[in-house]
Amino acid sequence: MTETRNRPRHRRSRSALAVGIPLALTAAGTLAYGTDLGLFGEDAQQKASAATTAAPAWATATADGFASVNSLGQNGTYGGRDGQIVTVKTQADLEKYATAAEPYVIVVAGTINMNPVGKEIKVQSNKTIVGSGTSGHIVGGGFFLGSGVHNVIIRNLTIRDAYQGVWNDKDHDFDAIQMDGAHHVWIDHNDLRHMADGLIDVRKDSTNVTVSWNKLSNDNKAFGIGWTENVVTDITIHHNWIRETEQRNPSTDNAAHAHLYNNFLEDVAGTDIKSSYGNYSRGKTKMVLENSYFQGVNNPVIKDSTATLVQRGSVFSGTSGRNESGGTAFDPKTYYSYTLDAAANVPSLLKSGAGPRSSIGTTAAAASTKAATTLTVAKDGSGQYTTVQSAVDAVPANNASRVVIAVKPGTYRELVKVPANKPHVTIQGTGSSRKDTVIVYNNASGTPKPGGGTYGTGGSATVAVEADDFQARNLTINNDFDEKANQNLNGHQAVALRTAADKVFLDGVIVGGDQDTLLVDTAAKDKLGRVYMKNSYVVGNVDFIFGRATAVIDRSVITLKKRWDGSSAGYVTAPSTPANRKGILITNSTINGDVSDRSFFLGRNWHAGGDASLDPQTTVRNSTLSAAVKTTPWSDMGGFSWKDDRFAEYKNSGAGSGSASSDRPQLTDAQATGQEVADWLGDWTPTAS
Repeated sequence: MTETRNRPRHRRSRSALAVGIPLALTAAGTLAYGTDLGLFGEDAQQKASAATTAAPAWATATADGFASVNSLGQNGTYGGRDGQIVTVKTQADLEKYATAAEPYVIVVAGTINMNPVGKEIKVQSNKTIVGSGTSGHIVGGGFFLGSGVHNVIIRNLTIRDAYQGVWNDKDHDFDAIQMDGAHHVWIDHNDLRHMADGLIDVRKDSTNVTVSWNKLSNDNKAFGIGWTENVVTDITIHHNWIRETEQRNPSTDNAAHAHLYNNFLEDVAGTDIKSSYGNYSRGKTKMVLENSYFQGVNNPVIKDSTATLVQRGSVFSGTSGRNESGGTAFDPKTYYSYTLDAAANVPSLLKSGAGPRSSIGTTAAAASTKAATTLTVAKDGSGQYTTVQSAVDAVPANNASRVVIAVKPGTYRELVKVPANKPHVTIQGTGSSRKDTVIVYNNASGTPKPGGGTYGTGGSATVAVEADDFQARNLTINNDFDEKANQNLNGHQAVALRTAADKVFLDGVIVGGDQDTLLVDTAAKDKLGRVYMKNSYVVGNVDFIFGRATAVIDRSVITLKKRWDGSSAGYVTAPSTPANRKGILITNSTINGDVSDRSFFLGRNWHAGGDASLDPQTTVRNSTLSAAVKTTPWSDMGGFSWKDDRFAEYKNSGAGSGSASSDRPQLTDAQATGQEVADWLGDWTPTAS
C-alpha cells in the first residue's frame, strides 16, 4: 500500500467472569502444540496402551521452574506419564485412580460434585490429573497432597464453589489444592475460585513447586506458602492471573527461594472485594519478583524486616500503599532457565492464556489430529520435506479434509503460497515456542521480479494464503526487508503475511515486519474474507494491519516499532472495507512498543484506488493502549476524511486511552453490543484442527 502518507470484606454472590480460552500456551509462556494422538475409552476402566497408541503431548508434559529441578531423589516433575491414561466422570473413579499406588494420567471429563462438600481427595505420587478441555470441573472440594507425595501434576481443571457463606471462614478449611510436605508438584492452567479457605496452600516444607498459567479469583485468600519454621521451600510462580482476591496474593513465609514473574494482579474497580495486599515476602523468605503487572492493588509488594525481596521490571498501574524491596536474594537462572515476557504485555497474555484450554485432555483434539493427514517439514532432512512450499505443493488439489503441515524448528528462508484450490491446510510449528519455527523472506513492493517488473505490495508477501479454512499456529512469519539499505528502491511496502480467503484462523503466531506487515484481504471485492487472530503478536510501523477483510485481532499484542531512520511515526491499521461489511476489530489486546509518546495513529482510512464506495472500519475496544497512541488517534488518507467512515473505540484503558470527543468517537453501550467478535465472524466459530 502506498504511503501518503485489613478488615474482611464481603462480596456479592455471583459467578466468575468467563475468560476466552487460547490454544496450547506452554507453561513457559510460549506456544507449543502436540500431536494429540491418544484415544480414550468411554469410561474410567478403559485404558490407552502406550505400546499401541502414541501418547498425546499433554499426557507427557513436564514442569518448568523449581518443579523441574532434580532433588530429593526426584528428577523433574512429569506426573503420571509412565502410566496408563484413564478417563473419569465420577468422584468414585477419580478417587480410585488418584489414590492408587501406580502412575496414572487421569482425565476428568465432566463436572464432579464432591460429597461431602469440602472433600479433598488424597492424591498419591506419580499422577497427572487433567481436565478434558474446558469440561473438567471439581465442585465443592479439591485435592490434598500429604507428606512425601511427589511428582504430581494438576492441570487444566476448574476447581470451584466450596464457599460456605462466611467470607473470612475459620471453620471450613476447604482449599482447592493443599499440600503438606509434598514435593515436585506442578499446578498449571487451572481456574480456581470461590472456595471456603485458600485456593492454593503450599505448607509444611513442601518444595520444588511450580504454579503457572492459572486463574485465581473470587476468594478471600488466594495463595499461601509456608507455615513452618524451616526454610526449605523452593517455588516458582509465573503467568498467573490473580483477580478479586483480598489477601495472600501470594503470602510467602520462610521460603528458601521464591521466584515470581509475569503474574497479573488485578483489583477490579467497583466490586465488593478489595485487596489488602499483593505479593508478600515474610520471615526468612528470599523472593525475586520480575516483570509482573499490578493493576489497582493496595499495598502491591510488601516485606517483613527479616525477609529479602528483589524487584525488577514490574508495572504498577493505579496502585497505592506499600511497594517495598530490599536485601539480596538469589539468581533464578542458577537453578533453571526461563524467558521473561515484557511486563506491559502481561495483562493481554494472561487474559488470553490463563485457565483451562480446549486443546488439553480432549478426545476431540486427539481424534481430529489423528484424522488429519500430516506432512512433516525439517531443514535437516529428518522430515518428508525440507521446505514448507514443497509440503504445500504435495497437498492434493481440492482436498476435502484437513492437511497439517508440521514444521520442525528452524529458519525457513522461502516464499510460501497456499493456492485457492488447496483448502483445509494447517501450517504448524512443532517447537516449544512460536519463535522456534520462522518463515522469512525480504521482498518489497519495489523489489524487481526475475521476469521483469516489481512484486507490488500484495506480491511481496512472505506467506500468501488464498485457500479457505486455513490455519497457522505456533510459528513466526516475518518480512525482513531492509529499508535503510534500499533507499533507492521505489516501494518499501513489505508484507509478511497476506490472506485472501475466508475462515483464516491465526493462533499463537508472530507476524513481523515494518510497513504493511499483515494484509488481510479477500479473494475479490464482493467476496467475504474472515480472519480471526488470537493469542498472537503483530509487529510493524506504517499501516501494518490493513486490507478489506473482516478481521478480528483478539487477546493479542500489537507491537509498535520505530522507522528505519529511528523516528517514531506510524499507523496501526488501514482498513479498506467495502460498504455494509465489517472491517478490522481489535479487542482485549495491548498496543505498545518502544516508540515515542503520542507518535502513532490507531488508523487511517484507505480508499484503495480512490474508491469512494468503500466504507473503511476499525474498532478498538476493551484494549490497553500505551502512551504511544496519539490523543487524536485517527487520520485522513488519500483526500478522504476519516470522519466520513467508521472509526471508534470502546472502554479502552492505559495511558493512550481517552474520553469521547469529535476527534475520538466512543461507542455507546448499545452500539458496542453490535460490535462483538461474534458479529464479525457470523456463522463461523474458529476451531483448531
